[in-house]
Amino acid sequence: MILVLKPRAPQDGVDGLVKNLENRGFTVHRSDGACHTILGLVGDTSALNEETFRANPLVDTVMRVSSPYKLASRAFHPDKTRVSVGQGKAVFGGGGVTVIAGPCSVESPGQITLIAGEVKRSGARLLRGGAFKPRTSPYAFQGLGPAGLELLSAAKKAVGLPLVSELMNIQQLEHFGDVDVIQIGARNMQNFDLLKELGGIRKPVLLKRGLASTVKELLMSAEYVLAAGNSEVILCERGVRGFDQYTRNILDLSAVPWLQRETHLPVIVDPSHASGASWMVPALAKAALAAGADGLMIEVHNDPEKALCDGEQSMTCGAFDSLMGDLARYAQVEGKTL
Repeated sequence: MILVLKPRAPQDGVDGLVKNLENRGFTVHRSDGACHTILGLVGDTSALNEETFRANPLVDTVMRVSSPYKLASRAFHPDKTRVSVGQGKAVFGGGGVTVIAGPCSVESPGQITLIAGEVKRSGARLLRGGAFKPRTSPYAFQGLGPAGLELLSAAKKAVGLPLVSELMNIQQLEHFGDVDVIQIGARNMQNFDLLKELGGIRKPVLLKRGLASTVKELLMSAEYVLAAGNSEVILCERGVRGFDQYTRNILDLSAVPWLQRETHLPVIVDPSHASGASWMVPALAKAALAAGADGLMIEVHNDPEKALCDGEQSMTCGAFDSLMGDLARYAQVEGKTL
């Protein structure tokens, strides 16, 4: 249930109403806008009488929220959420386009530091790199683990880019102290115990859409993190499984405007995992900007042919630099900055 309060409602009255609702067992999420204050009630509201609230002199409108993803809904939070990373070095949902770039996996000190410097010069705002790699084959490269995170930290110190890396289970979290954004990959999108644990931390969570998940299921997974207390969630469309095999996945760009309308959370697109082919990334990245994405996640490698994983979908540093120039012009057309 949502209570929209009247303009200029007295602060002490609002505080008293919130306290009364909390005493009745509800979690109250408050959003203060320019004209109205909105109170979102989480809990079993079926027994609440709407007319009682309408009779309250502080209340302007009473609405019931039918969608199951209440905290992720625009109804609960009409204004766009801004997720700031690295003391403002990168912002998702602030009206611009924020680019995350880097290799699929951390391979060596020279590799990750070199790529970090190159993507930063090209305009990337965050460095991505996998230390723990969920792979389909148990014989494939699984990442360097904690040692990989140490190499990421060294690259961060060298070039000054905030870090994005994937967490596979909560036991790994102790190694993520220097990671600025925790990525939850497609395979873990519905690992609800993990999502609830991430609700208790004070770091943004980048949540990727599952391999065969609907956008509503993506929002329900985000709801787990939000309900547990972490309001900084970034949604990522990375393609879903289909029957055709000319691309690695099917990039659902129609999900971007739908999510932008349905939720207040920032929405980014990963064209690298969607296509599985680096030559397709520029076209899909430009299309993502046109669809209204708040950012992009792009895989970049200094020598894709020798990459230990996903070399085929990784752009060279030079190709990425050229793409960033194109994206800056595309973003300008959309009235955004890169």
